[in-house]
Amino acid sequence: MVPWSALLLPSLISAVLVFIASSLIHMVIKWHQSDYKTLPNEDEVRAAIRKSSPVPGKYVMPFCKDGKEMASPEMQRKFDEGPNVVMYVRENGAVKLEPFLGKWFAYSLVVSLLAGYLARATTAPGAEYLHVFQVVGAASWLAYAWAIPSDSIWIGKRWSSTFVYMIDGLIYAALTAGSFAWLWPKV
Repeated sequence: MVPWSALLLPSLISAVLVFIASSLIHMVIKWHQSDYKTLPNEDEVRAAIRKSSPVPGKYVMPFCKDGKEMASPEMQRKFDEGPNVVMYVRENGAVKLEPFLGKWFAYSLVVSLLAGYLARATTAPGAEYLHVFQVVGAASWLAYAWAIPSDSIWIGKRWSSTFVYMIDGLIYAALTAGSFAWLWPKV
């Protein structure tokens, strides 16, 4: 069986590669830029939301507390009139990227460690490059990409955006799989 220590270097290398790739995707290539839209009356909407002083969290509009209320004619009218909104509110203040980037790196490292764990449990030392790549690639693609479709199903995220994020996940998975396959113990 592959020793636990043999998972550390490929996990770290793959987390760094994923971090670099995601930085290039979001800051240089910017293929997600069209996913975000603004309202033509953004200042008015911001003022209305600010007036209610929402605490950070997830909000839906129109809001109904149960299925019975959802079926009421008044609630159906609200849904028909729109808008139907899912909104996330964060803390007020300047956006500080460092905490987001730190959490993203930690997440990437955990994904790599878990994918390595799965490979360790199913793949012997000296396994072929392609076999290690397949096991780690499938596990890490599941982690990076396959929760995203639920946002299109339940929240209304555009499917085109979901597919692009899943391609990101495939790129991250390939980098993770390549790191492990390259550094997999020979014997």
